[in-house]
Amino acid sequence: MHGNTGWKNLLRSQAFALGAMLAVVLLTGSQLSAADWARDMFEVTRHDFGTIAAHAKAEFAFRFTNKYLHEVRVASVRSSCGCSDVRVTKNTLASYESGEIVASIRSERLRGDQSSTLTVIFDKPRYAEVQLRVTVFIRGDILIEPSGFDFGEIEQGTITERKVAITHFGNPNWKLTDVLADSSDLECELSEPVRSGDRVSHELITRLGAELPAGDLRVQLLLVTNDSRAPKIPVMVEGVIRPPLSVAPTPLYLGSLRPGQTVSKRLIVRASKPFRIEEIRADCDCFEFPDPGTEPKTLHLVPVKFTAGDEAGRIRRTIHIKTDLNGSEAEVLVMAAIDELAK
Repeated sequence: MHGNTGWKNLLRSQAFALGAMLAVVLLTGSQLSAADWARDMFEVTRHDFGTIAAHAKAEFAFRFTNKYLHEVRVASVRSSCGCSDVRVTKNTLASYESGEIVASIRSERLRGDQSSTLTVIFDKPRYAEVQLRVTVFIRGDILIEPSGFDFGEIEQGTITERKVAITHFGNPNWKLTDVLADSSDLECELSEPVRSGDRVSHELITRLGAELPAGDLRVQLLLVTNDSRAPKIPVMVEGVIRPPLSVAPTPLYLGSLRPGQTVSKRLIVRASKPFRIEEIRADCDCFEFPDPGTEPKTLHLVPVKFTAGDEAGRIRRTIHIKTDLNGSEAEVLVMAAIDELAK
């Protein structure tokens, strides 16, 4: 009898140990999946800026997209060191919507190898942390003034230019040999070197072509040098190319909706001169639009009412806005998720 009791106690203890191990495995898997859901939204989690000049502006945008039916929210972002600043372009993302964690290198006073870990904390739909890594080498013997090419906001089709000065200290034989651009719509003109003692200076002019597409301009020029230690030096070119007719927001995100739920949004349609909206239509009857009216204005506020259908899933629809502005027509992509569990 005592033998049977011993066997039963042994079996109970083994079962308890097995249950405890299973609980640990399940808990570990749960924690891993909790971290992975947020990390999986990011296209990349590391970026090396390479070698940059002193005072040069250097930014990189870590793009992330909400792939889930529920709303995602960034609670905070922080940098592990003073060599970089970090900001989030959009804290709350509906389904399909994208945002960016932008890392900016502070090259005004720091020199040499620098690295930083950016911690992104999410609190919706549940808590998670994602760590992003940036590295850079800042040269103190090369100076760019101003820090890059900032064109601001310009109308599409406008030809304009900016210039920067690049100066190298310490080697009278140093020079720039070429300029590489990511876009064929950028024209670069590099001056001959000007030497004074151990100082060498170049002037670089960059022109925007009339064929540049509308939207945010963020490209990088690479200055090719005769220095094997740093054969290429990046310089940023940024601005906003405004089309003759623009609509915001685009895409239009409606978030997660219950079947049959109605939501109202507003589009801003603008141009540089007064115009009329002649027609607003969509590729389904789930939208309602008001009469656009006949008054010409440079800015129109267009209410949009959307009613979700009965079928769950993700939807993509297109709104067409026709104007009398030389026959210009704008298209707006609309995205939403139909979910029976949506709040």
